[in-house]
Amino acid sequence: MTHTVETLTAFTERVKMAFLAKKIAAPVHLNSTTQAAPLIEIFKNIYPCDWKLGTWRSQFLALLSGWPEEEVFNEVLAGRSMYLMSKKHRVLCSSIVGGILPIAAGIAMGMKRRGEEGKVVVFIQCNIHSTEIG
Repeated sequence: MTHTVETLTAFTERVKMAFLAKKIAAPVHLNSTTQAAPLIEIFKNIYPCDWKLGTWRSQFLALLSGWPEEEVFNEVLAGRSMYLMSKKHRVLCSSIVGGILPIAAGIAMGMKRRGEEGKVVVFIQCNIHSTEIG
């Protein structure tokens, strides 16, 4: 699925409603809808062979990486919103502030040593444009 600002915004609203309905018994950090358009633009230069690493606001990152929406939503429902991981989609996220950087360096070094194609892209989120629930 090719995502748009509207589909990403709808996903955020769906997660928000599930949280408010107490279907998610874990912390959830939503992406701000203002992040959708810039991320969509950035992902025009990111390919399936590339690793995408992020922080605790990771739903857009997962969706734009080609991870099916229902699978991402089920991960969120299971309480894994802040550390979404998929080897298949080359997505790795962590809620440990700054913790993703040494992991990204290790993945990049491993790719280089093995002669693999692709790159490692790291997304660091800040709280300036966060979406609050409730």
